[in-house]
Amino acid sequence: MIAELNTLVGLVEDNLTQDINVAVLSTKLGTTEYHLRRVFSSLAGMPLSEYIRRRRMTVATAEVTKGDNLLGIAVRYGYGSTEAFGRVFRSVHGVSPGDVRRDGGPLHPQSQLRFRLSVEGKDTMDTRIADQPAFQLIGHAARVPLIHEGPNPHIKVHIASLPTTEHTRLKELSNTEPTGLLQVSAEVDPDYAEGSELTYLHGVAVTDATLVAEDLDVIEVPAGEWAVFRVEGAYPEALQETWAATATDWFPSNPWRLRPGPSLVAVLDRVADFSTATCELWLPVERG
Repeated sequence: MIAELNTLVGLVEDNLTQDINVAVLSTKLGTTEYHLRRVFSSLAGMPLSEYIRRRRMTVATAEVTKGDNLLGIAVRYGYGSTEAFGRVFRSVHGVSPGDVRRDGGPLHPQSQLRFRLSVEGKDTMDTRIADQPAFQLIGHAARVPLIHEGPNPHIKVHIASLPTTEHTRLKELSNTEPTGLLQVSAEVDPDYAEGSELTYLHGVAVTDATLVAEDLDVIEVPAGEWAVFRVEGAYPEALQETWAATATDWFPSNPWRLRPGPSLVAVLDRVADFSTATCELWLPVERG
């Protein structure tokens, strides 16, 4: 996967003034757009779309400072007006093209990325592959922003709004793996961008044939394979670190890639204040 990411970076660099079709590039690299975007975002610390935008504005500065026609520059980099180009330029550099022409800066260039994999082999990830038949995720859903680090206050508010009896009711409905109350993230932005919206469901897994009450939200999950990572430690820090490590360590070293679908967290055990917990992180995968 590291080789594919570096090839992607090279292809992006060769096509900064062209429309970049990530789906086509993914096919050329022998992977999927979904997997490519998710792994790129995890390793680069920014969405692929943001990296392309920043590289375009970095390369464009040379033309701006030379005094080339601004409309011509804007059109060359895919913008229909100098105003649209100027807004993006300012969002990257913090100053307008006019400021740069007058003062020469300041500029905030985006260097061309280079991915490297360092494998030491001293740390192992407790992982298994589960081949699951089709099932349903049922419970109570809400749209919340994606937060990479620390507790998500929007999710906490959503869970706190549910009566205690509802937690008990959901637990009793669970009848298939992954068992128990689940934290479900669905409809996640493929770029995994901080602040983008996702659907969070507090619920359980039930078999595909289970009749579901009308007051519960339902996510249908097709049959497929899942990578299941067991996590023990500080919550949610250990879980978030494991999530990041799947991209940096596990996927580059194993013949699997992410496929579209919800990600699931099953809390197997926890202390009373939830400061530490034992969890399973379920990610939908397919053979690469």
